[in-house]
This record gives sequence, structure tokens and C-alpha cells, in this order.
Amino acid sequence: MSPRAACRLATLGFTQVFDYVPGKVDWLARNQPVEGTDAGTRAIGRYLRQEVSTARPEETISQVRARVARSAHRFALVTTADGTLLGRLRAAVLDDADPFRAVGEVMEAGPSTLRPNEPAAAIKSRLVDRGLTYAIVADPDGRLLGTVHPGDL
Repeated sequence: MSPRAACRLATLGFTQVFDYVPGKVDWLARNQPVEGTDAGTRAIGRYLRQEVSTARPEETISQVRARVARSAHRFALVTTADGTLLGRLRAAVLDDADPFRAVGEVMEAGPSTLRPNEPAAAIKSRLVDRGLTYAIVADPDGRLLGTVHPGDL
């Protein structure tokens, strides 16, 4: 239907028409803008925070400790150069690990993530029920978008 719908819009005089092949759900999961009746839906993508410290797997614990000490959080998220989320460094690891060890050796691999199109009310309830202070949000390709916190939702 998508190619036909794009063609129909073009025949009606719309000049900026695109056929987004992956579909609507993928578009929403990438935190892209929405118009129409869904525009007012409160999704967690509206409440993203980007202030979390990040680290690369080849960095040392001591390098990351210094950044985390200056941040609002006591953890860091481990990403590749293109922003793909690989893991998390919790406060206990940052405090106790050998300062010369590589982040990739001690990180918690594959932390759970959410997509930005998740409903804010449901996610807030889940975080509160589980006693969590934040959730990690990533796009469908696994790239870090930020974190969400129950108080913001």
C-alpha cells in the first residue's frame, strides 16, 4: 500500500512525498516527527535525556571514572563510535575495578532498552513498580538515543 499511497499523494499535488519502506512502526521507533491524530500521543521519545556519560570499549576505567564523577549519574553507557549501545558500567564496577582495565572487559553487555515510541504512562508505571530510576532508549539499529526517568514522564 505504501508505494500506491505515495503515488496517490503525488497525483493530488503534494510535492514532498516519500515512500518510507520500513514502515510506520519503524519510523516511530526512530523517534521521527509525527503529524495527524497520533501527534498528541505521549511517547517516551519526547522525554529523552542525553546527559548520560558514554564510554568506548577500549577506554580505561580511570578515564571513564573522571567523566562520570562530573556527571549527574553514577554510571556510563558503552557505545561504539557510531553510537551503537554495547553495554553499561554500573557505579560498583567503576568504584571497584582496576583503573587500568579496559571498559569492554568489565562492562555489563547488552543492557535492556526501550524504543522511543513506547507510551509514557505505561513506562512510568513499569519503572516505578520495579524501583528503577531510569531506562535506556535506543533506535531499532541499537543506537543510543538517551535515557528516560519516571519523574519526567
